[in-house]
This record gives sequence, structure tokens and C-alpha cells, in this order.
Amino acid sequence: MLTEKGKMLQGLPYQAGDPELVRERMLAKRKCFDYNAIHPDQFDSGKEIIRGLFGATGAAFHIEPMLKVDYGYNISIGENFYANYNLVVLDCAPVTIGDNVFIAPNVCISTAGHPVHYSPRIAGFEYAFPISIGHNVWIGANVVINPGVTIGENTVIGSGAVVTRDIPPNVVAVGTPCRVIKEITDADREYYSGKMKFPL
Repeated sequence: MLTEKGKMLQGLPYQAGDPELVRERMLAKRKCFDYNAIHPDQFDSGKEIIRGLFGATGAAFHIEPMLKVDYGYNISIGENFYANYNLVVLDCAPVTIGDNVFIAPNVCISTAGHPVHYSPRIAGFEYAFPISIGHNVWIGANVVINPGVTIGENTVIGSGAVVTRDIPPNVVAVGTPCRVIKEITDADREYYSGKMKFPL
């Protein structure tokens, strides 16, 4: 018989108030508290907390406080990961993030969902679907990524977007709901903001 945790990890409806899940969320909260409380002069020491919190990390990563997660062990980040202030990851299902991913401030990555009908919702049922973010993705400030979404490699998600469905690789996507507005081409290698040239 599946536990509530087992149901959660299989994408089935589950009870988030299950004692095992409550204990695991409390452990993650403690680790996030310890990480967020580190003095700036000792900030590099916090990497060991992240390695003990996340399921997998690359050798090189940097996460600014405040970081908040549900469980932590469902999060995998690749090499050269950077997250700016106030990253929230509701990792009730796996969150897989590739190499060279940059995340701007106030981003919410949420695998968790609740029933649309009020009856099962107030009865405590939840569900969770995995999120995948490919290599070399840049996610702008105040972006929300919803359950079950895949973002393809090399893509840019513009500030304030709400990502409700998969976004292909090599594009710029913006808006609510998030939609593709342009493909990324070799011309973008030389210019930023569409007109100013990099000093290469």
C-alpha cells in the first residue's frame, strides 16, 4: 500500500498533512533557516547546507538568500547554477535544472497543485507534477513556473511571466500565460537589448 509520500512522488492525489511529510517539510525549513541566517562573510560555508538539502548539485553554484523549499531532496541543479534573492521551490515532485541556469529574484517554481473543485481541496488533497529546466536557461524576475512544465535549453523567460505549459528550446518567451515571442539566433550573440553590441 502506498504511503502519502509514495503517492506524492508518483503524481497521485495525496494528503500533505501526513505526519511523515510534515516532518520532512519541517526538516527542510530548518535547513533553509540555517542557510538564510549565514553571515555574508561566511556565505561560502552554506554550500554544505545546500548539498545536504538538495538531491543533487554541481560543484559550482550560488544561491542568494532567502531560499525556501518544501522538501529539498526533489531538487537537482547542474553546474554553474545561480539563483538571485527569494527563490521559492515547491518540490513535491522532482525539479530538474540543467547546467548554466540563471534565475533572477522572486522566482517561484511550483510542482504542487490543488483540486479545482472546492470539496477535495478543503479535504486536504494535493497533487504534484515534475518540472524540468534545460541547460543555459535564464529565468527573469518574478516568474512563476507551474506544475508539469518543461523549459527547453537556451531559452529565456521574461520577467513576470506565468509559465503554464511547455516552452521549446532556443526562444524568448514572455507574458501571462507565457508564450514564445521570438527565436534566439546567432545575431543575439553580438547584441543585447536588441541594439547594443557586446564589446567582444
